[in-house]
Order: sequence, then C-alpha cells, then structure tokens
Amino acid sequence: MTILMFLAPTSIILGLLGLAAFWWTVKNNQYEDPQGDAARILNDHEDDGPL
Repeated sequence: MTILMFLAPTSIILGLLGLAAFWWTVKNNQYEDPQGDAARILNDHEDDGPL
C-alpha cells in the first residue's frame, strides 16, 4: 500500500512534465512546417542540384 504513495504522485509529475514539454513545442512553433522534410522528400525537383 505504501508503494501507491510513491507511484501516484510520481505518475502525476511525469504526466505534467510530458504536458509541459508538449506545450513548449507548441509555443515554439515546432508543428508549423506544412512543407517539412516528410513532404519535401516526395517532390522531385531536378533543378535543385546537389545540396
């Protein structure tokens, strides 16, 4: 029973840390790239040349 006194607050703290990390990424515009690498790899541009 005493393990619950440790696990419950620990899980809440870890959940809040994950939520804070997600909120930080949203505030820093990590999800605002509609033409990101995943979409760019599908385009076949022969005039770009080597990178």
